Amino acid sequence: MKVIAYVLPTYPMPSQTFIRREIAAMEARGWTVHRLAMRRFGRELAEAADRVEEGRTEYVLEAGPIALVSAFWGEALTRPRAWARTMATAARMGRRSEKGLFRHLVYLVEACYLRRRLARCRADHVHVHFGTNAATVAMLCRLLGGPPYSMTIHGPEEFDAPGPLALGEKVRHAAFVVAISHFTRSQLLRWASAADWPRIHVVRCGLDEVFLGAPGTPVTARPRLVSVGRLAEQKGQLLLVEAAARLRERVPDFELILVGDGPLRDELEARIARLGLEDRVRITGFLDNQAVRRELEAARALVLPSFAEGLPVVIMEALALGRPVIATFIAGVPELVEPGQSGWLVPAGAVEPLIEAMAEALTADPRELDAMGRAGAVRASAQHDAAVEAAKLAALLGEPDADTAEGRPTRPGASLQGAAAG
Repeated sequence: MKVIAYVLPTYPMPSQTFIRREIAAMEARGWTVHRLAMRRFGRELAEAADRVEEGRTEYVLEAGPIALVSAFWGEALTRPRAWARTMATAARMGRRSEKGLFRHLVYLVEACYLRRRLARCRADHVHVHFGTNAATVAMLCRLLGGPPYSMTIHGPEEFDAPGPLALGEKVRHAAFVVAISHFTRSQLLRWASAADWPRIHVVRCGLDEVFLGAPGTPVTARPRLVSVGRLAEQKGQLLLVEAAARLRERVPDFELILVGDGPLRDELEARIARLGLEDRVRITGFLDNQAVRRELEAARALVLPSFAEGLPVVIMEALALGRPVIATFIAGVPELVEPGQSGWLVPAGAVEPLIEAMAEALTADPRELDAMGRAGAVRASAQHDAAVEAAKLAALLGEPDADTAEGRPTRPGASLQGAAAG
């Protein structure tokens, strides 16, 4: 097997650098990768590499209504039994889903088109990131007679509505499932049949050589923190701004940079103004990777007061650059950030512990922060090397001589069922 199709809801996006790294690592191993997404991001991409990826990606909905409807009826005529069974599955899922029956019929149309497109490009396997609409399309495509599929589950979206998303059913039909952390795997175990547990593995998101082994820069004496992420409810930036207002009493000259954009931007800007923080807190909007890196290196620490997460890639990037991390004790974050060693972990939603950690990071001796950053860089490199993680994924796909999901050698031609669980 050497031809794989990556199928995604929307690709590329500013928050999906980890997928681009994984695809590049798979191509470096000799795989032919076809990139397919349901739709474009719809906004200007700040990162040049993302713009290149956009040019290499095929968008299913841009095939046009004639091609999509022709594929739908073509499958009905040439594969009537499989089409009827898949139609029944889509209807059942639609009745149980918040998206409704019509949306799932659209997914079936997309699946019909996808099956034919994958046959033309001779894809041996489909890999999906996220357990949402693209995973539904991949599952329906498989039921129509398309290639086997696997999926990487990140959270928290999948775990907000596992029933309506039919997460357990998607696991059951998949060749294997990847979780980005042990916490993520534990949540999948909740919704999957125990018989499917051996096919759920841990393969982490990875960093490439741009971050791994990067020469560290000394931590600045300037009292500056940076937060990087989509401006959305789950990221906790409104709580962070509240903490910043009270932080002035302890560190009057601090700076806080919010890197990102999203639906909460207007509300955040209004709250910053209402609290009189315009000279202390700044929102940059989306930045390209080099600009994000500069912001991380110009800060004493990264702060992420998230309410829900998978395992943010920016934590890996900050640690790799030698910057300690202030984050919440949720999801897979404690698997990477070690309190007192590479950062601070605070209870989600708790303002006082967040203020305390921010004040400590802003007033600590830079040499102490340098030591924490070095410890974090070692841990990030050990757990999140994109090439190593791609080898684990390749093993699950049956690539001869690749490592398994726990790093052990596998026999050439070892089956998916035989690969060890994460």
